[in-house]
Amino acid sequence: MWRSLASNMLTILVVGMFLAAGVILWGQSQYTAQGPLDQAICLRVKTGSNMGQVSRELERTGAVSNGTIFRLGADYADKASQLKAGSFLINEGSSMEQIVEEITKGGASTCGTEIVYRIGVTRLQTQIRELDPGTERFVELASFDPKAEDIPAVYGEKRAERDTRYRIAVAEGVTSWQIVEGLKALDLLEGNVSEIPREGLLAPDSYEVSPGTQRGAVLAQMQEKQELRINAVWESRQDGLPLDSPEEMLILASIIEKETGVAEERGQVASVFTNRLNQGMKLQTDPTVIYGITKGQGVLGRGLRRSELRRITPWNTYLIDGLPPTPIANPGLASLEAAVAPDETDYIFFVADGTGGHAFAETLQEHNRNVAKWREIEAERNNN
Repeated sequence: MWRSLASNMLTILVVGMFLAAGVILWGQSQYTAQGPLDQAICLRVKTGSNMGQVSRELERTGAVSNGTIFRLGADYADKASQLKAGSFLINEGSSMEQIVEEITKGGASTCGTEIVYRIGVTRLQTQIRELDPGTERFVELASFDPKAEDIPAVYGEKRAERDTRYRIAVAEGVTSWQIVEGLKALDLLEGNVSEIPREGLLAPDSYEVSPGTQRGAVLAQMQEKQELRINAVWESRQDGLPLDSPEEMLILASIIEKETGVAEERGQVASVFTNRLNQGMKLQTDPTVIYGITKGQGVLGRGLRRSELRRITPWNTYLIDGLPPTPIANPGLASLEAAVAPDETDYIFFVADGTGGHAFAETLQEHNRNVAKWREIEAERNNN
């Protein structure tokens, strides 16, 4: 009898072990298998949340098939205590394992609200955007000029959310004065700026910031990035260029930046100025004249007058030989690269063509015809 009972108990134990092993294997397969989401969602994890609360929310939204397996899997992987607050993009078909990795790895939120502070050539813009998980595209909630327009209520609401991300986007061709003034206008930042950085030494780019970031720290980051770009691009320069130093490259790049906003034209514009320098011709470029008038503090806001083309300033390339003494803006990487690798052309003239680009010419006769066409376009526009 006892032998029979022991045999039965052993059988039950073995069966139980097999069942437990089967359940564990099934749970593991569920944990790593493709998830049920048929479109991405934005999961918001509040400060103080635990993995149990998150598992219930994921099950409610249909991101996981079984919240208990999700929670136990996170525990087994020693991830439960690493849960981070924030907003996280959960892609369609994400497995439980992938979701756990996403919400515990740290770093910036991957979805939710982003506030972008844009420092442009003609205006400042604060843009409030929210990621649409379905399309993975940002949808604009509001946009305003912090210096000239009322601040919408949604800005305060999103600033109050702990997982809102912040970014400063600096446009190519802005001056150092414009960047400093833009940073001063951002209530997100702190600290004073003791002096305006030298023209051309700030990299136009996008910079992640957070509430309380020091303005000086942002400028230092811009300077460091531009220094790295200048050094790398100078090392890659073509032979035979009429440029004797990285500073001259930076000056030429700033002129290229201000002369064209068409990416495909930068090499041609660079070739015009390179050819002129090689031939000992004056550069005769309007943006340098404008810089001599404004010193980079804002925009002229109108066309140049004939008298201004004759005004003596260190930057007036209608009067001086060679390059002006300093850059006239902060050039982007593409303009730096164009300055040291211009297209191989015989162009020495260019003028606007009415489409946003320019018409290039090798001879004065050809250039005069292009100028005449441009004046016809201007006259027609003025009449309309």
